[in-house]
Amino acid sequence: MSKRLILMRHAKSDWTHGLEDHERPLNERGWQAAKLMGNWLKLNEYIPDEVLCSTATRTRETLERLKLDIEASYSDTLYLAEPAQLLHAVKSAKGQTLLVIAHNPGIAYFAEQMAATPPDHPKFASHPTCATTVLDFDVEGWADTAPGSGRVVDFIVPRDLE
Repeated sequence: MSKRLILMRHAKSDWTHGLEDHERPLNERGWQAAKLMGNWLKLNEYIPDEVLCSTATRTRETLERLKLDIEASYSDTLYLAEPAQLLHAVKSAKGQTLLVIAHNPGIAYFAEQMAATPPDHPKFASHPTCATTVLDFDVEGWADTAPGSGRVVDFIVPRDLE
């Protein structure tokens, strides 16, 4: 049996309102990118049955715009989370296919740490806004997930879809 992990950085946020970082919404480009990524997830049948999402406005709006129609768990611990915090969250997951929406630099470092071999994509290391990594793990349960054991199935950034 295997588990599928989808790691997504939030879409492009708006810096013009002078809001606290946690409260920044998506900008127009972010809304469009998240919609593109939602369509891409559906087209490729990368449909999660569990979603873990940071409580930040921009991550919540990214999830909303994906239009996946799946209940999500929101966690303050995913806001600006480091890889160790992300791994802890993943290890407690229950679903077969898990989507985690979080922030850089943590999500980029986490994707890099979890992949056995990084994809041949020039944007993988930087994980720009709305970048998405799909990894498969040959494990019975999420608790058995370990760094360096994920097989990268796909990696994409919104510009690849434009």
